Amino acid sequence: MALDINAIQQAGLAPAEPATREKQELGQEQFLKLMTEQITHQDPTKPMENGDFLAQMAQFSMAEGIGSLQESFKDFAGSMISSQSLEASNLVGRSVAALNSQGLLEVASPLTGSIKLNASTSNASVTILNQNGGVVKTLNLGAQSAGMVKFEWDGQLDDGSYAMPGIYKVEAEADVNGKNTALESYISAKVESVDLGDPKRGVVLNLGELGSVEFSKVKQVF
Repeated sequence: MALDINAIQQAGLAPAEPATREKQELGQEQFLKLMTEQITHQDPTKPMENGDFLAQMAQFSMAEGIGSLQESFKDFAGSMISSQSLEASNLVGRSVAALNSQGLLEVASPLTGSIKLNASTSNASVTILNQNGGVVKTLNLGAQSAGMVKFEWDGQLDDGSYAMPGIYKVEAEADVNGKNTALESYISAKVESVDLGDPKRGVVLNLGELGSVEFSKVKQVF
C-alpha cells in the first residue's frame, strides 16, 4: 500500500509543492510519526488492512537492518585490516614463502622454496631456468608424499661451477597417477617492508627484487 502524500505533508515531513526533490533518510521516529498520521487521516470506508500495516513495518525494519549490517561489516573489515597490519609489521626482516614462479639466488644465500603435491608421486623435480628460458639446473626430488615438499639450490651447476647471483625462473612437476603434472611453487624471500596504502589489495609485503605479494597469499613464515 503506498504512503498517503497528504499525510506526509500534514506531518510536516515534506513541502506541499516541492520545487526539487532531495533524497532524505527516514529515521525510526519520523517513520512512526508518519504511520500515525497515515492511520489518522485514512479513508474511514477503506481502513488500512493489518497486512498492509505490517508489510510497511517489515520494509522499514529490513531497510534499517541492512543499513546496520553494512556498518557492522565496514567496522569488521577495518578491524581485520588493522589486525593484519599488526601481524605483517612483525614480518619485516623475516622470510616468508609465497606462490611465485621466480626465486632469488644470492651470494651467501641459496634459492629455496617448496612445491605443493596434492597426491603422492614416484618422482618430483624442480627446474631452474635463466631469464631467457634456458635450463640451468634440474633438482630431482624423487618419490614424495602429498603435502609441501621443500627444495634448495645453492647455485652449483652440473659441471661444478656456480651460477651468477640473480633472479631465476622456477618450474616444478611430478608424475601423478602416471601423468606429468605441473605443480605450484612457493618461493622463500625476505620481507623488506610492509605497504598499507592499497585498500583493494589489503596489506602487501615488499620482497625486494622479487616484487610484492599480498599478505593473504603467504603460505609459510620462517
